[in-house]
Amino acid sequence: MQDPPPEPRSLSSVILGIAYMLGMTFLSAIMNSAARHVTETIHPFEIVFFRNLFSILFVLPLLPRYGWATLKTQRFRTHIGRACLNVVNMLLFFTAITMTPLAEVVALGFSAPIIATFLAVIILGEVVGWRRWTAILVAFGGALIILQPGVDSVTLGQGVTLMAAATWAGCLLFIKALSRTEHSITIVTYATVLMTPLSLVPALFVWQWPNFHEFLWLAFIGISGGCAQFFLAQALHETDLSVIMPFDFTKLIWVSLIAFLFFGEIPELTTWIGGAVIFAAGLYIAQREAAKEDAERDELER
Repeated sequence: MQDPPPEPRSLSSVILGIAYMLGMTFLSAIMNSAARHVTETIHPFEIVFFRNLFSILFVLPLLPRYGWATLKTQRFRTHIGRACLNVVNMLLFFTAITMTPLAEVVALGFSAPIIATFLAVIILGEVVGWRRWTAILVAFGGALIILQPGVDSVTLGQGVTLMAAATWAGCLLFIKALSRTEHSITIVTYATVLMTPLSLVPALFVWQWPNFHEFLWLAFIGISGGCAQFFLAQALHETDLSVIMPFDFTKLIWVSLIAFLFFGEIPELTTWIGGAVIFAAGLYIAQREAAKEDAERDELER
């Protein structure tokens, strides 16, 4: 017996999904800005550990609401693989924000879905048509606009940022695979709980006890990061990725404003142009994937 077709999203559900997405981008921007501030005295590796530790304080109270049964999983190894790669991603990302302007880090980070599409071809054997290949090439051009090779050599910070984007692309593949069978709360909970002890290992090599003021900042980073993860999961629960993804670009607007007010950073025009090009290519790919999934669903229903 075939599954019934999914019910169409109501207007209120779409609006709520967009609101969650806007909240996620704002929380993500202030978390990254706070981390940039704390890196002046605390090593990025230690920040990663506390970011995960305090995220647990946000995630665990949600379990009674959704039911402890959501922790049941048959894919524990996949959760571990995602957690290991995500820790590497965080180590790279929080290191990158100490070396590169925040707006540039965010703009280059938009390349993650593009890289994920490329990796899906290499690793999962997914078939990508010429339109999405064109979008990948366009996104590559956007990255070149930001990096400006030949004008100035690509900096170490930019290289670390691209590595962070690549590892996050791998995480997206893990999340995509897990979301086929796991509840969003299950994915977020296992990621947070597993990443905390994993991130403690590199933190121990650079450990220094934070003072009270630093401790409050670290708590803020962790709780806002956990809240941002939950908001993203809720946004995807309320509506489709193709609907909310256009609003992800506001992350660049938020972080540029905060970086200007608190760090005196003014994003270069090439950062805005390149970021917009990469984002537009990623948006196109998301819409193509959504259209493909709808076509496959219609075919199964016939």
